[in-house]
Amino acid sequence: MRSRRGAPRDRLPLRRSLLGRLLLVSALVALCSVAATAWLAVQTTSGAIKQQQGRLLADDTEILDSLTGYAATHTSWDGVAGTVRDLARRTDRRIALTAEDGAPIVDSAPSAGELPSRASALVDPLAGTGDTPIDPRAVGPFRLPAAERPLLKALAGRRAKCLTDRGIDAAVALTPSGRSVVRTLGDPADSRTRDCSPRPLNAPTPTEAKALKTLDQLLAECLDTGPGRSVHVNPDFSWRVPRAADPALEARVPACLTQARQKQLRAYVAPTARLILASPRSEGTAAQGFTLSPGNTARIAGAAALVLALTVGASVLAATRLVRPLRALTGAAQRMRDGDDDARAVVRVRGDDEIGRLAAAFNEMSEQRARLAEQRRAMVGDVAHELRTPLSNIRGWLEAAQDGVAAPDGEFIASLHEEAVLLQHVIDDLQDLAAADAEELHVHPEPVGTAELLGQVAAAHRARAEAAGVTVTTDVPPGHWLTADPVRLRQAVGNLVSNAVRHTPPGGSVRVTCRPGPAGDTVIEVADSGTGIPADDLPHVFDRFWRAEKSRSRRTGGSGLGLAIVRKLAEAHGGTADVRSAVGQGSVFTLRLPKEHPAEDGKTAGIEARGARPDRCP
Repeated sequence: MRSRRGAPRDRLPLRRSLLGRLLLVSALVALCSVAATAWLAVQTTSGAIKQQQGRLLADDTEILDSLTGYAATHTSWDGVAGTVRDLARRTDRRIALTAEDGAPIVDSAPSAGELPSRASALVDPLAGTGDTPIDPRAVGPFRLPAAERPLLKALAGRRAKCLTDRGIDAAVALTPSGRSVVRTLGDPADSRTRDCSPRPLNAPTPTEAKALKTLDQLLAECLDTGPGRSVHVNPDFSWRVPRAADPALEARVPACLTQARQKQLRAYVAPTARLILASPRSEGTAAQGFTLSPGNTARIAGAAALVLALTVGASVLAATRLVRPLRALTGAAQRMRDGDDDARAVVRVRGDDEIGRLAAAFNEMSEQRARLAEQRRAMVGDVAHELRTPLSNIRGWLEAAQDGVAAPDGEFIASLHEEAVLLQHVIDDLQDLAAADAEELHVHPEPVGTAELLGQVAAAHRARAEAAGVTVTTDVPPGHWLTADPVRLRQAVGNLVSNAVRHTPPGGSVRVTCRPGPAGDTVIEVADSGTGIPADDLPHVFDRFWRAEKSRSRRTGGSGLGLAIVRKLAEAHGGTADVRSAVGQGSVFTLRLPKEHPAEDGKTAGIEARGARPDRCP
């Protein structure tokens, strides 16, 4: 008979499991609750819910329209708090605005709890839908000053009177930009309107002419039209093309005009914001209450009391079996929360049911937590060390300039730029490693010619190598192809070449080669004639922030992250990264990439499937 420890731990029989017992209790409770409340809920709440949904929809539309109008007429959200509070008071809603990255802008009820993670809508006056993607209230540079409005108003009045005298209903209206226009009822092509020319009224003012000139330039850039062939835009944003224009050009004008207007107006409207709506009295929900009749309330209360009695009875029976081990888990979790190192692996595993497995998983988790805490402390120290040096140098140079010790000349700017580039390099490397740790370091395999790719890498590092007195050469069989992400593969090989150049003394050489592996895979090697790596250090060369110099000197210029990124990139391709080295004899770093890389959809993305050359060295 097998022991309990040696028994399979993948699944328990349903009748023995905690899940089975809870399902039985839940089924009894659900049977009573469904029978007692289902028809009551449907009959008494459906009408109230429909009415409430209509009101909520109207409120949501009003809120979104009001905030969109604010964004269209302001360059920031700094003064929106009063508008948000007024809308929240009138609609009895909790209204919050956050930036696209989640940063809070304003919240009408910040003490009501955490906001829902999902936004109700995006507030952007330049990204509407349908035939009007741009909110008409977003006028930006087309807003007319007070000095230009009276003339337009007088011209509009004369045109309206002319039309009215001829029996056409007409009225003067004011657009958001302050321009006076004439609105008419009936057919715009009515022959009676010909005597009332709109040309003086439609002529652009100086302010509009300046804004239209910029808009015409942006539109020409989008359409890629030559001199004398640009599209002319009118103050009402109607347009006309040159004579004998290409029909394809006319077809592109509406989309390009919208794009040009969005680009021109972006600086005059508030940034895009996420609109989150919720109830001001309950966290994370936008549901509102409704009133039930006394009879319906009594029937629902009676059914709820019966269900509650059954639930309490079943819960008491189940709780007696669950409380004891859960209390032990709770105590261990509290000790872990308080920082007690003895909280690791202290929960006794009783039985092989779900609670027992939970206790075993908790013990493993607590041990892993201790390991991660140690790794995190080391990681924080390493990151702080790497960022401190360039930041200290930048601060020192700036303080020297502020005190008048250093002059902000070309050498001064170059020094600051060098330190900033170094800081950016460390941050970029940390981002790549963070993406790899989160399993978000995606690759996009495609047929890649290794001769061209490795040649590009060598050419990119040859100038730096020659300055250091190091020769960089490549040896790749002609016609060699493989399936890989060219950008990521170039990054990995580039890191290896850069590392080899840094650790090779003047007069040395770095050689990049490619050859077929024994299993049809591709082997890329970067060999240098540098100082080599001691055998005791070889297992650590791909560790983050590891350097052979124990003093952590920055003499070689590396961040200590390049080789760690190389290994992550190789693993993302389904391959490996290795090194062999001997002191005084140089080092050889090897990338082994599989013959075919699996695509993200689970299918093989081999070169044969793409109709290209076989993924192997000839």
